[in-house]
Amino acid sequence: MNELIAPALPFDMLPRAREAVRDVKLQQFVGNATHLKDTQRGGIFGRDFGNDYDDLRTVARDTKQYALDHLDELLERFIERAQASGARVHTATTAADACNIALEIARHHGAKSCVKSKSMVTEEIGLLPAFEAAGIATLETDLGEFILQIDGDAPSHIVTPMIHKDRVATAKSFVRELGARYTEDPTELTMIAREHMRGVYRQADLGVSGANFLLADEGAAVICTNEGNFDLSVGGPPVHLVFVGIEKLIRGACDLAPFLKLLARSGTAQPLTVYTSFVRGPRRSDEHGGPKELHYILVDAGRIGVLAGKKRDLLRCIRCGACLNACPVYRKVGGHSYGSMYAGPIGAVLTPELERAQGGHDAGLANYKDLPRASSLCGACYEACPVKIDIPKFLLHDRARLRARGLSPKSEGATLALWRMLSQRPVLFRMALRAVRFHARMLGKADGEQSWLTHAPGPAGAWTKSRDLGVATGESFREWFKEHKRSGGAP
Repeated sequence: MNELIAPALPFDMLPRAREAVRDVKLQQFVGNATHLKDTQRGGIFGRDFGNDYDDLRTVARDTKQYALDHLDELLERFIERAQASGARVHTATTAADACNIALEIARHHGAKSCVKSKSMVTEEIGLLPAFEAAGIATLETDLGEFILQIDGDAPSHIVTPMIHKDRVATAKSFVRELGARYTEDPTELTMIAREHMRGVYRQADLGVSGANFLLADEGAAVICTNEGNFDLSVGGPPVHLVFVGIEKLIRGACDLAPFLKLLARSGTAQPLTVYTSFVRGPRRSDEHGGPKELHYILVDAGRIGVLAGKKRDLLRCIRCGACLNACPVYRKVGGHSYGSMYAGPIGAVLTPELERAQGGHDAGLANYKDLPRASSLCGACYEACPVKIDIPKFLLHDRARLRARGLSPKSEGATLALWRMLSQRPVLFRMALRAVRFHARMLGKADGEQSWLTHAPGPAGAWTKSRDLGVATGESFREWFKEHKRSGGAP
């Protein structure tokens, strides 16, 4: 379950990527789902905001950047006002510190069971394995996370963790692990999971969640969900723990509206999540529901180091997953190929940076040297990002660092030199292109392919083992342009 926690040893993305590319079902599930969400995202923003969409992104960017620039002040304000409301606030410098704080609270209350709402930061720090090692039975209550838990699998998407699975796999898992009858009906599958979870909510000693935003002025947390599982995990158990990265702070409810407008639309193409919950302090004497104790565990785990570096803009991320849905590379290789709980374009730059910040050296990039190259640099991630994080710029920065440290593939320099030479000599460029197109046509005749070079010879074969080169065997653009210019159809 914990295989996506950042490894201490160098991680090689290529074997997982090759395996993913060969998995036709995975490509179908991930490709169809992400393409649909990306298309819907563009549609709902166009419908609801029109030309004002970019202005809304700018407001969100500037608001989040202000919060990062004044993080020390906002942290002090949040702690003061959260404590004034009766909550207890803990600060964790490392992932181990965060887990130890939670374990100490659990031991103090003699906790043996826990219901957990979806949280990326708890995946990051490895909370579930820590609880299980301490004998605390922990149930993931987000439906997707629950299915992954009983399968011993890990999330592959920030928002839709089981995007790589379908209802057939879910049905088989429920038969195997829960003894349920076989059904592929999504409603029936949901009811099976609901029946299994409801009794656990009533008996659990602890509730655990993350948070989408922390409001400094109010000393409160905002949690956005679609299933209502957070409200049950905070309303049932006597003790609730909110794990949240310190970068989630904003000034207060006065700054919240742009993010609520952007978060659900960016991630799932909804105007708003089904539930937008505010948590401020434990249960009061005149209230019948809610925890008797509320603990905030504020997690650093490298974030302050990122804040002090050149990539501080990465901390603006609101974990909407839009960049994953827009990314052509993520659609091909899926989330597990990235070797971290943060997959896709944002993970490719954030994961090495968090590890570097925690280690105090540049080992993060060396351990994840494949990630900066896991991009076509098409810019779709930047266009999709609701807080305007320039991910392509950071990918290029990391590629330059890899070359400077001699960590790029040896063939990369020779390939770029060849490209430079050809691109500066039009005659040679056209001759080379004709040769490649001729070879592609010959391979196409042998393999039944007519449009794609899928089995390149020699050193180029390493490229086409996991991707199509995409060289057309039909009419070239130059030929098309020349013909249409002659007929008056081209500018």
